Amino acid sequence: MIDLTCGLDPRAVDAIAALEARTVAADGGRLKLEWGALRARAGDRVDDVLWWSGDRLLGFLGLYAHDGRNVELAGMVDPAARRQGIARALLDAALPLCRERAHEKILLVTPRASHAGRQLALARGAVLEHSEYALVLPGAPNDEAAGPELTIRTAEAADLPEVARLQHVAFGFPAEDGAMHLVTETARTLVIEVTGAIVGTLRVTREGDAGGIYGFAVDPAQQGRGIGREVLRRVCRDLRAEGMQRVGLEVAVQNERALGLYTSVGFVPVTTEDYYELPPG
Repeated sequence: MIDLTCGLDPRAVDAIAALEARTVAADGGRLKLEWGALRARAGDRVDDVLWWSGDRLLGFLGLYAHDGRNVELAGMVDPAARRQGIARALLDAALPLCRERAHEKILLVTPRASHAGRQLALARGAVLEHSEYALVLPGAPNDEAAGPELTIRTAEAADLPEVARLQHVAFGFPAEDGAMHLVTETARTLVIEVTGAIVGTLRVTREGDAGGIYGFAVDPAQQGRGIGREVLRRVCRDLRAEGMQRVGLEVAVQNERALGLYTSVGFVPVTTEDYYELPPG
C-alpha cells in the first residue's frame, strides 16, 4: 500500500488533488502541499510517500527541503480512512529518507485544528518549533492612496548577495545561501528598489488561479515608510490582473507587525499551522 515515489506522474498528481479536496471539504482551512514544488519534482530521488488502496489514494506525505538544511513534512489522510495507522505508516517511511540526507531539522507541519496531527508529532517526541498563520487575500487589495515611489523588478544574478542578506536579516537564512532559482515556470524572485538601491525582496508564485507570496523582507532601516504596504498592493493587483483569484501568504504568529500589515491590505487568516521539530534519531 505504501508507494515511495520518485517524481509524480499525472495520475498521482490528480489523486493528490482529489484527496486534498476531500480533506479540506471535511476539515476546512487549507493544507500546505506546495503544488509548485510537487509539480516540479525532478524525479531523481524519493520526495513523496503515498498510500494507495487499489486505485484510490488514501494518504500522502510530501518532503520539502527548500534550503537544503531543513526539511518540512506535510500531508493528509482521507477523512474516511482515519484511525487506521496510515499517517503513522507514512511518517515511518519518510523519516529514514530525511535522516539519510542529514537535514539539520525535520519539521512536521500540522494544522492546529488537527488533534490527530498534534498527537502524531508528540508521540514521536517532537517539540513545537514555531507556528504560522496562513492568510488569503480573496479579492482585490484595499484601495489606498499611493505609497512611496519605488520600483519592483525581477531579481538578477547580480542581486543574489543582497537578496541573501535581506533573507538572513529577516528570517535567519544563511547569508551565503544564494543557490536559488530566480525564475522558474511558476515562481520568480523580485527585488524592491528605492532611488536605485535594493531595500526589499519577495518571491511570487502562480499555480492555477492561486498566487502566493513568500520570503517578503524589507530592510529594517527602511521600515515604517509604507514600503511593505505599497509593494503588497502592487504585487496583489498584478497577480489579479494575471488571472489569480486569490493570493496566499504565511506569517509567524508572533510577528504582530507583519500580521497587521497583511490584514490592512485585505488578507484574512484561514488557519494556523504548527511546525513540530522531530528528534534526529
